[in-house]
Amino acid sequence: QVQLVESGGGLVQAGGSLRLSCAASGRIISSSSMGWFRQAPGKDREFVGAISWPSGSTDYADSVKGRFTASRDNTKNTVFLQMNSLKPADTAVYYCAYRPGGWSWYTDSYDAWGQGTQVTVSS
Repeated sequence: QVQLVESGGGLVQAGGSLRLSCAASGRIISSSSMGWFRQAPGKDREFVGAISWPSGSTDYADSVKGRFTASRDNTKNTVFLQMNSLKPADTAVYYCAYRPGGWSWYTDSYDAWGQGTQVTVSS
């Protein structure tokens, strides 16, 4: 089974940057995807972005496109979410998630989740 450990959250001023990390271990198949999601107080968990193996292709929600970038480090079995030009509306708990096959918009299609990391953007 796959286990995910997240890090990198924190407090940042509007316009600043953060990089989230998600380290994966366990039974990771060759064709799989890692998604990034976030959940703000009083709101549903929403898709942020994703990256897939072996293609390395990425996809992003419109709300973060052009500001956030997902990437991977195969040597360390780690994925990253680089977040630039952060806005107060980006404040949320961020989660990484794993699933076999291609990426998905939907939370219930993922098999494993990280513990979440808080991102707070001040104005």
